[in-house]
Amino acid sequence: MEREIALARFAELIGQDLRPLAQTYEVTFIAKNGKINKGWAGHVAERYLGLPLNSSRAPNFGSWELKVVPFKYLKNGLLVPKETMAITMLDPFEVAGKTFTESHLYTKLRKQIILARIFVDQAETTSLVYGVKAFDLGDTELFQTVEADYNLIREAILDGVPLTGSMGKLIQPRTKGQGGAAPKTRAFYARKEFLTSVFRGKYDLAV
Repeated sequence: MEREIALARFAELIGQDLRPLAQTYEVTFIAKNGKINKGWAGHVAERYLGLPLNSSRAPNFGSWELKVVPFKYLKNGLLVPKETMAITMLDPFEVAGKTFTESHLYTKLRKQIILARIFVDQAETTSLVYGVKAFDLGDTELFQTVEADYNLIREAILDGVPLTGSMGKLIQPRTKGQGGAAPKTRAFYARKEFLTSVFRGKYDLAV
């Protein structure tokens, strides 16, 4: 599906509640462990566009990637990202051998649609679609910062330095899932500042 068509379709979702759509599209909301399926909203968005669920590392719509991220209102009324955004798994061997523009991280970030939904409570009783943004990494001032973050992580891997979540201004390497098991599985995550910059249209990090 062309990204422009997807944007138009998602624009029709703004203000609508994703929870009823989870039932409509038969998306698993409660996982087998009794907890809420963390990826339920993303699965709803994919089904809405007619994409079957998959775990491929390639962008899920071929030339562009779809991300659904929760935002929340603070007590002062300010709307902010609720959490960081998982981008793609981090394979140390692959990162060590590839430049930023050759990496899966760049492939995932190069061309995106980011759909923002409102987080209300832990039970996810409702989640309205707030807005949708098309994002092209190559067209923003974020490119150099993200590339520098990748190079920092890559150099740490090459030098044998342990990766930590404190690395990177906008992109961080972090343990995926609960952690604790050996070896740890890591992924690239976009910090909240990245998401704020995208939705405000400001790319100066001072957000």
